[in-house]
Amino acid sequence: MQKKNATVHLLILDPSQNDSETLVSLLRNAGRATRAHRITSEEDLEEALKTGQWDLLLARDVEQDFKPADALGMIRRMDKDVPFILLTDAFDREQTVAYMKAGAQDTVPFDFSDLIILTVRRELAALEERRKRRALDSHLREAEQRCQLLLESSKDAIAYINDGMHIYANQSYMDFLGYDDIDELICIPILDTLAPDSQGAYREFMKSFAQSGQDGIALNCVARRSDGRELKITMSVSSATYDGEPCTQVVIQSEQSDAELEEKLRQISSQDLLTGLFNRHYLMEKLGHTVVLAGEKNEAGALAYIALDNFMALKGEAGIAGADMLLADLADLLRDQVDDSMVLARLSDDAFCVLAQPCTEDAMMTLSENIRRTIDDHLFELEDRTIQLTVSIGVAAITENSPKAADIIGRAHTASASVRSEAEETGNGIVLYNPADYHDANSDSSVEAIQKALDEDRFRLLFQPIINLRGEGEEHYEALVRMLGKDDEEVSPYDFLPPLGPSDMANKIDRWVILQTIKQLSNHRSRGHETRLFLNVTAETIQDKTFTPWLSVALKAARLPGDSLIFQIREVDATNFMKQAREFAKNLRELRCKVSICQFGCALNPFNTLKHVDLDYVKIDGSFTEEIQKSEEARASVKDMVETLRNAGKLTIIPLVENATVLATLWQAGVNYIQGYYLQAPVPEMNYDFGDQ
Repeated sequence: MQKKNATVHLLILDPSQNDSETLVSLLRNAGRATRAHRITSEEDLEEALKTGQWDLLLARDVEQDFKPADALGMIRRMDKDVPFILLTDAFDREQTVAYMKAGAQDTVPFDFSDLIILTVRRELAALEERRKRRALDSHLREAEQRCQLLLESSKDAIAYINDGMHIYANQSYMDFLGYDDIDELICIPILDTLAPDSQGAYREFMKSFAQSGQDGIALNCVARRSDGRELKITMSVSSATYDGEPCTQVVIQSEQSDAELEEKLRQISSQDLLTGLFNRHYLMEKLGHTVVLAGEKNEAGALAYIALDNFMALKGEAGIAGADMLLADLADLLRDQVDDSMVLARLSDDAFCVLAQPCTEDAMMTLSENIRRTIDDHLFELEDRTIQLTVSIGVAAITENSPKAADIIGRAHTASASVRSEAEETGNGIVLYNPADYHDANSDSSVEAIQKALDEDRFRLLFQPIINLRGEGEEHYEALVRMLGKDDEEVSPYDFLPPLGPSDMANKIDRWVILQTIKQLSNHRSRGHETRLFLNVTAETIQDKTFTPWLSVALKAARLPGDSLIFQIREVDATNFMKQAREFAKNLRELRCKVSICQFGCALNPFNTLKHVDLDYVKIDGSFTEEIQKSEEARASVKDMVETLRNAGKLTIIPLVENATVLATLWQAGVNYIQGYYLQAPVPEMNYDFGDQ
């Protein structure tokens, strides 16, 4: 964004090197730092426009091979916002009109240096305002999308009213009053949704609201649903705007009994906020019940694990808000494919599940193929873009011989993951889990393989430095674990754990890593280093009440101070297990250990976690590192996030720093620490020279 004393990135179209230098000197003498590039050909300009961001093009109206009119035409064709000023020998009214009609900002005689400076200042100021407006427009669109998502996924029944007519209602509001289509409700006055005896009270209530302007006032009245059933409700109103127009926000709640309210809360706790589908907790309950029925009554069932292909790349391309919109659209598409007897749930960021009983594996395979084909054929709309999605589906049968619920999800997950390997990582297919194929413990896709690797000491620790950007000389590393798989290839054992379990295996890996790092760190610190280690832990460890007593014993045995360890939890785990994460952090503090959160910024309300879990460090999600190298909007967003975190007393870490170009941006944003391959790749030894920064 152009600031008062920011460097001006200038393009000059002039065959004379000396005259070009004169223009640069003119701007510099006027107090504008200038970096200039003299255009030598059509190809040169095209390359410059493709690879850089330019603030201004000054073109001389003199005889040359590449004409100013052609340069202006290229700027227009490539749709670049680069102000164009033609420098002429004398003022020519017709020429000025022709150039300005073609898109130029002005024409100025070359000898009028004072007028050139004033014109340049004017156009740079206008450019700055346009860039600011684009940034604000982008933030506004994202905020509107998030607000719309929150409205649509809210469990509160919310509508917007203008002149007594509905102009918007969320799904909860339509469900409450029994309407299926928003278009149907928009045609109905709000009075028609109230019982006749309540309509007079509503008129007086709204008249009082208009006079007082007091938001949040409430009215107890009776609503009439579309099926004629009447419900006692409490209606609260507030002033609002929708689509830029002033209106009234209406929130209705049922005057329920405690039992009804409890049932409503139970329903809310079983739903995923973003998609409205059942959540992971509800799925696990139903899957456990399905396993019991299969064993007791020999009633077969089946589970389909639906994983989005290349979701992280898609998320980086579409942004967090865009990815949320795609997931919501995908959920709607999946709803149309299943019937009411099935459980459709969102399991994680990029995975959904369908559970059916009674159901054969063949029937689930047929349903899965219909789902795969429907998604593959569907065109998802995201603002002005069209996006195609594909999925990899794994199907696991549920029989009287099936293992526990977490293992069944593990089987379906394993089958889904094998789709990508069979399709050379492109996905878009279906695999049925065959227990015979995974009976061999040598399979890298099985939990048994992880246990065997632990038993055979085929785990390796790697360390990656985390550098204080403020140059304070602290020594921090993140400990990473790798398992030697086939052909001694290093892989993360966590990648082979099925989601949601089995929990004892995740705990085993976490404890192995912690025990080994404590030993190595104790030895390393004995040589005079004040090194601290970041240790990643899974959701299973967060929920393990025996962990901190075990850790206390391990620290004492190694004679290691607790503040040498920083335990790092994922944002998604902190969100899903908020109460346990809060207790986990509290218990660690009693041992003087620090707590960090990673992958921060991807939740709908990431800062909510900070209210409940006491954290020292916040590692922002790596997708932001990529985005800040591409757009000013992303840089501003990260800067705002870092400032908010700093005001909350948190130390910030930016990962995935792979080149020096982002360092200045991160420094200016106030980031505390950086990590990435630009500094050092993960290596087996803690050997980074922190003194050479």
